[in-house]
Amino acid sequence: MKKPSKKFRIRKSVSNRFEVTKTGKVLRSSSFNRHLRRKKSKKQLRRLKGKQPVLGRFALKVKKLLGKA
Repeated sequence: MKKPSKKFRIRKSVSNRFEVTKTGKVLRSSSFNRHLRRKKSKKQLRRLKGKQPVLGRFALKVKKLLGKA
């Protein structure tokens, strides 16, 4: 009888920080955007508002931790 393989558990900390789109892109939110926003320029806050893609080998690592790869 074959021994069952270990069940994969999704990392909750990674799932809170990253999101994977339908096309497979990994997105992350910007740093420096949480507090002390008054002193930052409006231009900087607009730039930090969106989500940036994660590139390269790190994106593959994130997908693996989320169970998407």
